[in-house]
Amino acid sequence: METLHVIDYNETVISIKDLYKSFGDLHVLKGVSLDLHKGENIVVLGKSGTGKSVLIKIISGLLKPDKGEVIVLGKKVDELKRKELNELRLHIGFSFQNSALYDSMNVRRNLEFPLMMNYPKLTKKEVDAAVEEVIEAVGLKNKLKEMPASLSGGQRKRIGIARTLILKPKIMLYDEPTAGLDPITCTEINQLINEVQEKYNTSSIIITHDLTCAKATGDKVAILIDGQFAKAGKFDEVFNSNNELIKEFYNYNFIQ
Repeated sequence: METLHVIDYNETVISIKDLYKSFGDLHVLKGVSLDLHKGENIVVLGKSGTGKSVLIKIISGLLKPDKGEVIVLGKKVDELKRKELNELRLHIGFSFQNSALYDSMNVRRNLEFPLMMNYPKLTKKEVDAAVEEVIEAVGLKNKLKEMPASLSGGQRKRIGIARTLILKPKIMLYDEPTAGLDPITCTEINQLINEVQEKYNTSSIIITHDLTCAKATGDKVAILIDGQFAKAGKFDEVFNSNNELIKEFYNYNFIQ
């Protein structure tokens, strides 16, 4: 009998409490708190320069907070030693805005690289099976021999996500996943984010200023204004607001 995978949606995988971060006189985060639960997609919305990317850099240990704490998978990130932090990062998939592919490697080599770096004892058969799984998951099986330069922006995004998935992360961090893409490709990437959540049981934080992406992918959204979350909840709850700053952000975007 097949064992069913049961997700505990009450389990907190990321807990952010009273987070502050400044760069000189520039106060970016001013007491941010947020919980991400297992199997949940949370979208962090905000205009450029509001601290969205700073937040996910703190979550992944690339930056240290000035005050407050971030607990990821039960571990307080800023207290981890380098080895412990590297081990934690194996469970965190980071989908970069520019896809961060190696231009000197074809798609197959780009996908193989994180596996060979982190699990050098894997056999060629195991690596090939992992590559086949993720390339199929993003719908680009015919692109394995292609070089990144020959791919469209949307295809590069898909390959970047596939390369992240190959390590089977528990958490996905998406940095502006639809930036620079045409509306049809944006829809495809939004659909892929939801498919990843469903197939790989990931818990995700999606950083974006794109309301269409937020509405399509977010179980919850949190809108970051002036270094704080102005409101968090379901998409319609957040934007059914009399807050003039939230209304301004809504009008600054366009939803089909």
